[in-house]
Amino acid sequence: MIQSDGVSLKLGNSEGLEGKAIRFDYDFSKGTGYGGFQKTFPIELPDNYEFSFYLKADSPSNNFEIKFIDSTGNNVWWVNNRNYDFPRQWKKIRIKKRHIEFAWGPSIDRVLRNVHKIEFTIASFAGGKGSVWIDDLRFEALDPPIAKYPDPIITSTATLKKSYPKFMIDGHLNTEWHSNNSKTQFIDIDFLIKREFGGLYIQWVPGKSAHSFEILLSDDKKQWEKVYIVKNNLGEQSFIRLPEAEARYARINFKSGNSRKGIGIRELSFLNTRESMTLNDFFRFIARHSPEGHYPRYFAGNASYWTISGVNNDSKEALINEDGMIEAEKQRFSIEPFIRVGDEWFNWSNVNTTRSLGHSSDPDQFSFLPTVGWKCGNIDFTVELTSGGQANTTSTAYIRYTLKNRGKTTENVVLNLLLRPFQVNPYYQFLNLPPGTGKINKISGISDQIVQLDNKLIMSDRPFNGFSTTDFDMGDAFELVKNGSLPEQKSTTDESGLATGVMIYELSLNPGETIDFILKIPFHQNEGTLTKELPATFQTAFNESVDFWKNKVNHIKFNLPESADKIVNTYKSNLVYILINRDKAGIQPGSRSYERSWIRDGSLTSSALLKSGIIDEVRDFINWYGDHLYENGKVPCVVDSRGPDPVPEHDSHGQYIYLVREYFNFTQDTAFLKAKNPLILNIVNYIESLTAERSTEKYITGPDSLQAYYGLVPESISHEGYSAKPMHSYWDNFFILKGLKDAVDIQYILNEQEHYDRISRIRDRFQTNLYRSIDLAMKNKKIDYIPGCVELGDFDATSTTIALTPCNEFQNLPKPQVFNTFDKYFDYFLKRRDHKIDWINYTPYENRLIGSFLILNQPEKAHQLIEFFLQDQRPQGWHHWAEVVWKDERTPGFIGDMPHTWVGSDFLNAIRTMFVYENELDESLVVGTGLYQNWIDSPSGMSVEHLPTYYGEISYSVKKTEKKYNVNIWGDVKLPANGLKIQNFNGSKLPDKVLVNGKEIHTFSENVIQTHEFPCTIEIFTK
Repeated sequence: MIQSDGVSLKLGNSEGLEGKAIRFDYDFSKGTGYGGFQKTFPIELPDNYEFSFYLKADSPSNNFEIKFIDSTGNNVWWVNNRNYDFPRQWKKIRIKKRHIEFAWGPSIDRVLRNVHKIEFTIASFAGGKGSVWIDDLRFEALDPPIAKYPDPIITSTATLKKSYPKFMIDGHLNTEWHSNNSKTQFIDIDFLIKREFGGLYIQWVPGKSAHSFEILLSDDKKQWEKVYIVKNNLGEQSFIRLPEAEARYARINFKSGNSRKGIGIRELSFLNTRESMTLNDFFRFIARHSPEGHYPRYFAGNASYWTISGVNNDSKEALINEDGMIEAEKQRFSIEPFIRVGDEWFNWSNVNTTRSLGHSSDPDQFSFLPTVGWKCGNIDFTVELTSGGQANTTSTAYIRYTLKNRGKTTENVVLNLLLRPFQVNPYYQFLNLPPGTGKINKISGISDQIVQLDNKLIMSDRPFNGFSTTDFDMGDAFELVKNGSLPEQKSTTDESGLATGVMIYELSLNPGETIDFILKIPFHQNEGTLTKELPATFQTAFNESVDFWKNKVNHIKFNLPESADKIVNTYKSNLVYILINRDKAGIQPGSRSYERSWIRDGSLTSSALLKSGIIDEVRDFINWYGDHLYENGKVPCVVDSRGPDPVPEHDSHGQYIYLVREYFNFTQDTAFLKAKNPLILNIVNYIESLTAERSTEKYITGPDSLQAYYGLVPESISHEGYSAKPMHSYWDNFFILKGLKDAVDIQYILNEQEHYDRISRIRDRFQTNLYRSIDLAMKNKKIDYIPGCVELGDFDATSTTIALTPCNEFQNLPKPQVFNTFDKYFDYFLKRRDHKIDWINYTPYENRLIGSFLILNQPEKAHQLIEFFLQDQRPQGWHHWAEVVWKDERTPGFIGDMPHTWVGSDFLNAIRTMFVYENELDESLVVGTGLYQNWIDSPSGMSVEHLPTYYGEISYSVKKTEKKYNVNIWGDVKLPANGLKIQNFNGSKLPDKVLVNGKEIHTFSENVIQTHEFPCTIEIFTK
């Protein structure tokens, strides 16, 4: 049996199809996790093959994973059925070679060539408990895949003279098959051999499409299986999805046509199996065979970027992408604009687009209002998204559409808002939630201002002039709108979940005129009807939502030159994004792929919030996460709505202690600290048990390669950097050290002498073992930098940076290796920036390195990093990053989540270091270590006010005169032992003279000015 901590699992035999089946019962009631069993099944795999088994279950929807493990046990391939709808009756499951993907492991060869074990696992998605039965596991070698199938033979019962059936498959659109007026009309396709295919693509002769028809399959042309029925086709193309179809013969049986002139087909082609394996594959095929702009950008093979809107604390968020497409309900539907101005049509593919966080009336005014603008001839069109209301009850998405006529003549405009089962979250975002296609089972127009999509309402404060619905088989909604072919039906049910609706607004704009209206979409409630007062109510709620965020993140007052706007806007925007991504008390790095709470992300993000004057949300997070710690003191790496995740990532234990101490640093809340101390002590006990695993005799007396593990915590996937194979990560161990140091300090603050003495010994012993390990690892691998882990000697400066902050170990790190580490990184950074090396992508966690270079007193390097990373915000106007940046911004590759607010908080923590940071080892408060020269030289001066620190809030201003800088520093700070230090000021040029409160001092050098006076006015005279 295979099971994670906290999961109950029972394995046994039960009645099967014939004889006994394997039954396993699982229970995730204590949280998330996984459970299942392995079967030894050694086999060398042929070129083509199939595994099969029978399955039934009494289970909620969870992930059903079938894993194939090689003889090393380290490399895993799988079929991962996410959010799987288990059959309640026996169902045969077939797994072919094409279905199996590499999951993880160190192997470079990603092709599955041999199997040692097969594993059946249930991993929590919905959670709960259930029972699963598996029977009749088989393996079958198959004939090699056919590279090219023979051309089929097509015959028809009703062919018009000289329009031969073979014209349908000759690859030429100018040759056509036309039916005659026979009463019975069908086409038979003989593939000549039994073959696999994924569906049909039919291009009808314009004006002669079939209205209703059936698809039938057969292996002998005697017994036919009806596999697809189209009842109401209105388009000139039909896409028929038949995933994993296999047959010798196919038949298209025509029931009726859209023209009295009969039915005509220009081309008939067959999808391969991969082109319809998933709905996303299918719509990628459809998009390739449709006019550009008719489907979301990502289906056309181009990356699509987005941002979020929501309410602080709320569990739901809306997305808006760079093209103005809005997803108000995850995994369900989006709203897409499509405009006609006069006789010209506009969609995302043929407009000039802008993105900003400003009001449409003033796009240069910074606000927290994600906005997309289109230029449609003389019409300016904007989409703005905000959210308001009470979290988790009345929270609501508000969308404002604005059209302005910049021309000199009246413009007639038709704005079509398509409601389609597509997500903003693109198909290549494969983690956590199924992305790409969504689901609309039923869509109805309730009135001329309300639309209902399943259980979701959309309300418009302006009546729409028309509303129509279609099912998938009716055709491309874009094409139907353009051709005036929309059906006059207000409600549609589509069993495939692919229903569509179109809200139509017919507008006439005089020169200079602006028209706007707002859609209201409740996140949690289904509200009834609109009232006459609602237009004003919509506008008021819209404005209140925008104003809320302005005020929420305005604790720190930045008064900097215009050149700093992008830094300041990014700082404030990411505070907003952090709070929007937050679900209830859980601080999360994303709202889709990463809609979970890692203590790693959460602790460092919480630090950024505390440094920005946001306190309550951090306290809530600490309390909530603390409720999910295991009884033995283990801190789960991640918690979500299902509970704690048992996967060991050993940085988590130190991070929780660090977060508790960090909260105290900014609040001085001793009562809170005392309440959390039992958890802290239990975590320390767990840490001690982990280090004991690597403190046995073999690690004491073994070779250097083993001694390098001595006293550390065991291997883990760490911060997921070692997911291929767990390693003894120094990221983990530096956070363990940080946790132990903070645990000691907590005991000192609480006057717990016995615990203080004991944990001090644990801390000191661990610190000694950690640095001995680093020395041995560098020696064993013959390297001159600090490695990422013991085993590999790998270079990972983005991880090593946490040794500087927040772990505060600079003084103890080996020299010159610590300098070599960051010099090596900067050399790589320059080569990448200057296109001297080839690269594919990177993770902007590298934002952390900005802070590293500031702490190393190399602000000019930090400034170069800032400039580079800001350029890679996509799109520029929304001031955020994804987790992954691709060199080619249109590469449709996984980007983690967007905005990724752990990346964002790394930037916040680094930028805060520019203005102020606490040097705990030196017991000093450092100010201005990264100020740009043009900031301090600005004719209007610069200032930053209300910066929270461990010692109180600090404010300061800088004003340059002819021969000196006047630096005024004030606040409620109680200075630490070594006082206040102004660092790296004025390019680290040696001042001619320094006065503090009118008195000359001599405690300064090229890059440090030190004082113990507070508040103070410092006059820095230049040579």
